[in-house]
Amino acid sequence: MTDGVAGTQSLRRARSGPAAAPDRDLLLIVLTVSSGAVDAISFLALGKVFTAFMTGNLVFLGIGIGGPGGPRLAGPLVSLAAFAAGVLLAGVVTGAGRTSRALALAAGFEVAFLLVWVSVPGAPGDTALDLLIGLSAVAMGLQSGAVSTLGVRGIVTTAATATVITLMAGATDRTDTGERVRLMQVLAALIAGAAAGAFLLDHARTYAPVLPAGLALVAAVGFARADPRPSRSRRVPAAG
Repeated sequence: MTDGVAGTQSLRRARSGPAAAPDRDLLLIVLTVSSGAVDAISFLALGKVFTAFMTGNLVFLGIGIGGPGGPRLAGPLVSLAAFAAGVLLAGVVTGAGRTSRALALAAGFEVAFLLVWVSVPGAPGDTALDLLIGLSAVAMGLQSGAVSTLGVRGIVTTAATATVITLMAGATDRTDTGERVRLMQVLAALIAGAAAGAFLLDHARTYAPVLPAGLALVAAVGFARADPRPSRSRRVPAAG
């Protein structure tokens, strides 16, 4: 009887625990495709600014400060501030392994971006431009903060520098094949997402953000299904 109860409890823990590695890796790839499309859209349509890749914004900011010919300073500044706010917000809403909370909120910001984008339609003025940059960057900050809690080495889904470093360092320290494949898949996903975002901007501009928003929603649902469920205490009736 005791063995049966223990087995049932173990099964429940397995079902309610964090996403198994193959499922988690697939969802990370989905998020990376989404962020690749986000950055393609932001760079090509929001005034040469990134809303996921913050290193690029720091460079743009330096170019803008250093002399004429650079991008307007407002774009990188809004993006950096909004991204930082998103990361902080992810830290607040993500707790007890509930990664999906931050990812669901990120997907909500991407849907808000889509609604504003469609309302303009796909041709924002200066005010709408900064609003769109802010919405997108908050979403990417939330996503980055959520993914960082998973502790997957070399993967943040919104930038590739750490992924390339981890992949190449693994070539010398004999990183296992599964990890190398995962890292290469993430790099390919970022390229594929950027290509898809650029293609949609060229052929279906008004609805281009549907792709990253839809993928973000899919990933949020996937992580929600795997997040640990809070245990519910059951009252045991007293013996009569």
